[in-house]
Amino acid sequence: MCRVLVIDDEEAVVAAVKRRLERDGFKVETADSAAEGIAKILERPKPYDAIVTDMSMDHPDSGLQVLHAAFTRDLFAEVIVMTAYGNVANAVECMRRGAYDYIEKNAPGIDVYEILSLKIGQAMDRRRRDVRTVELWERAAKSKEAV
Repeated sequence: MCRVLVIDDEEAVVAAVKRRLERDGFKVETADSAAEGIAKILERPKPYDAIVTDMSMDHPDSGLQVLHAAFTRDLFAEVIVMTAYGNVANAVECMRRGAYDYIEKNAPGIDVYEILSLKIGQAMDRRRRDVRTVELWERAAKSKEAV
């Protein structure tokens, strides 16, 4: 089961995202601030499979702080940044720093929660593929050492 951390300072958004993702079979934990989310990321014995974070919480760059903590903890972190105030500069910066995707919460005519669930599924496919590739490289390196 995919373990997802949802970080957002809007209680209604956290509840809606959690409800939708749990309905789709994900195990969801939540945090209501960047600081709480970062603490959970760094303290958890096993990394989260995916992290969904708001871009602007305590500070306008809270999402970037979460991204940094996620990649500090896990090279294969899959982070999706959601924001109510999307702009191209923020989206580019998040993607440049390794976010899997950047989603606007208030996109007209779009079920954002459906998109989010699909994006998490796609991110998990990428994570499994990347981890498997590293495992194969490690196995190949060990077999060369044995020769």
